[in-house]
Amino acid sequence: MAKVNKTKYALLGILNHTSGSGYDIKKVCDSSIGHFWNENFGHIYPVLQRMEDEGLITKEVQQNEGRPAKNIFSITEKGKEELDKWLLLPIEREPIRSELLLKIFLSRDVPVKKIIERIREIKSDSEKDLIKYSEIDGILRSGEVKVDKKSLVLWLTTINYGKQSEEAKIKWCDETIKSLEEIEDL
Repeated sequence: MAKVNKTKYALLGILNHTSGSGYDIKKVCDSSIGHFWNENFGHIYPVLQRMEDEGLITKEVQQNEGRPAKNIFSITEKGKEELDKWLLLPIEREPIRSELLLKIFLSRDVPVKKIIERIREIKSDSEKDLIKYSEIDGILRSGEVKVDKKSLVLWLTTINYGKQSEEAKIKWCDETIKSLEEIEDL
């Protein structure tokens, strides 16, 4: 089966919430779905062009005094139908590709001390991410962000997934460090 370019659906989803330029879309991606779905300008602009060609979005050129014109993209009814159809499809299982796990698996000749250092760095990063997720959770729950109740619940659900993933990774790091410390002298 041909691999589906999911960037298209990520962008349709963003445009379903708000219209904007490619730069605006990238900012929204970074501050929302960027915690679990990465998009970059190299993907965004070609996909926007294809979606416009397919009639899934429209482009309006906005003139700005003293600044270059800006392309503002909006989702069309056809784009909303395409997004809704995709959202109802079963989720494809993605193969795991973890550089961390690959490196650990292959680290037989690496000193245990170095592996422990790396795991402590991973743990530290996870602790920082957990703090970030907790802050976002607090902002969403405070009412600072004006959003309908269904979107709020869906957004909090994704934040909760991130929090629980980081908590599990921290626990894994602690257990791994303990196991490695037991063999450090071998």
